[in-house]
Amino acid sequence: MVLELSRTYFPDGTNGKLECKGKFICNTIELPWKNNETKVSCIPDGKYFIKKRYSRKFQWHLEVIDVKNRSLVLFHPANNALKELNGCIAPVTKISGPGLGLQSRLAFAKLKDMVYRALDSTETVLLIIKS
Repeated sequence: MVLELSRTYFPDGTNGKLECKGKFICNTIELPWKNNETKVSCIPDGKYFIKKRYSRKFQWHLEVIDVKNRSLVLFHPANNALKELNGCIAPVTKISGPGLGLQSRLAFAKLKDMVYRALDSTETVLLIIKS
């Protein structure tokens, strides 16, 4: 499975559109671009693999692996990038401003179900991020 994230950058956040084979999945919000600095920047454009991850805080969610100079870059629910993200990516149903979105849990559940189905059938999941 190949997921494509097309981004638009703003001073207060990054907004994106996530698709698979040209089909819209959800919107995304992230922190603004600040040279890949840990916890204050979105991650660089590029190709990354996604795997399942569990934590007490987020339960079952998704991890973006092998991000240069970064660890624990996750897909998890959030509606305000500046207040709720530390360099992660939040799926949202609707964009409401730069780095702001609505109904993140709904969008996250849709994305997680789709990715988990692929991973459970031993498919690899590749994320391509581009501006």
